[in-house]
Amino acid sequence: MARQQDTGSTHAGTTLSRTVRDQVDTALAEVDSELLRRYPGEPGTRQPVHTVYVPADALTGTSVTDLVRDWGSQASALLDQHAPDAAALAAVLGRPADALAAEVYGRVRAKLDREPVEDLRIDFEDGYGVRPDAEEDADAVRAARLIAAAVAEGAAPPYLGIRMKCMESAVRARGIRTLDLFLTELLRAGSGQLPEGLVLTLPKVTYPQQVSAMVRLVEDFERAAGLPAGRIGFEIQIETTQSILGADGRATVARMIEAAEGRATGLHYGTFDYSASCGVSAAYQSMEHPVADHAKAVMQVAAAGTGVRLSDGSTNVIPIGPATQVHDAWRLHHRLVRRSLERAYYQGWDMHPGHLPTRYAAVYSFYREGLDQAAARLSAYVSRIGGDVMDEPATAKALSGYLLRGLDCGAVDISEVGRATGLDRPRLDTLAGR
Repeated sequence: MARQQDTGSTHAGTTLSRTVRDQVDTALAEVDSELLRRYPGEPGTRQPVHTVYVPADALTGTSVTDLVRDWGSQASALLDQHAPDAAALAAVLGRPADALAAEVYGRVRAKLDREPVEDLRIDFEDGYGVRPDAEEDADAVRAARLIAAAVAEGAAPPYLGIRMKCMESAVRARGIRTLDLFLTELLRAGSGQLPEGLVLTLPKVTYPQQVSAMVRLVEDFERAAGLPAGRIGFEIQIETTQSILGADGRATVARMIEAAEGRATGLHYGTFDYSASCGVSAAYQSMEHPVADHAKAVMQVAAAGTGVRLSDGSTNVIPIGPATQVHDAWRLHHRLVRRSLERAYYQGWDMHPGHLPTRYAAVYSFYREGLDQAAARLSAYVSRIGGDVMDEPATAKALSGYLLRGLDCGAVDISEVGRATGLDRPRLDTLAGR
């Protein structure tokens, strides 16, 4: 005999007992809790389109504000010399000299003037090397003071911080001391507060235990400094084969995210260290080599739903020298950035001011050329009027995320998105799960 629904409806009946449903809820309670803990979804914050790495000694005699402004000026000067208008840049990149090219070019120029660097990492690792302790001590303190000054002036990039040395025994003590000096001085110079956009990068991680060690360090710092528990997060750089597949044959990335105890903010692929660890010859080390694609696919699956962001690596081909050399480097960089975006890697590394024009040209083209279609699909989903594609909630979430990323970096404006979708920013945030 069918039972009536618990709602008291006389038009539909159920057969399963309340007892068995309660048993299922009890049996899955632990799984429910685990899903919420491990897979909280998007963090709801802006993700920078790139990270600019600058050796710590490059800050000698300058400020963070001047350094960022100089990167923008150098990038603009390269455009003046090698692609002075939209048609010229489109020709270099093999794209049509159309209205889209003109719109992208104008926005790139404006970006280089307004915010040329979205994420600055002052490097105490490979780009800095091994220095006398007194020298690295001084550079760590200087970096903290310069970052604090830029934040106080309101002129800092949205995200900035340091990359310390790794947790391997040969450099561990030095890396920990630099981290301690930097955070201590940054807290002092910031009147007891750390910048909202602070990012720390832990390189060359091979074992989850090294991530756990980083957690213990920042946990102890928070406790001693009176900061809220969990205030300090960090990125994990994937640069070794062991970070993808452990010696026991188990996949490692997910274990590293777990070891971070909720503090991991990003996974950054290290193109050249990882390629070299796989035995790839220097001439073939690239973001698009098969070993790179495999590593990044593993990272992508491990990070999905965890709130940990992904970043691709960099190219070491620099746009300097004669026009033909600059144009070749630009074409390569533009293609690699576009390739990363299509594979859902929305961030990468830029190692030279000359990479900025093609970083933003690729990013802006990616978001502007897909604006109309994404907006139409999202509008149809929200209004339930159908359309050429029948989208599901997960796709609507992706469409909203796409538009939000375009808004965050300046590729599109909220007025454009609002006209095309009928949605404001808070509604987009909700649909994207932010």
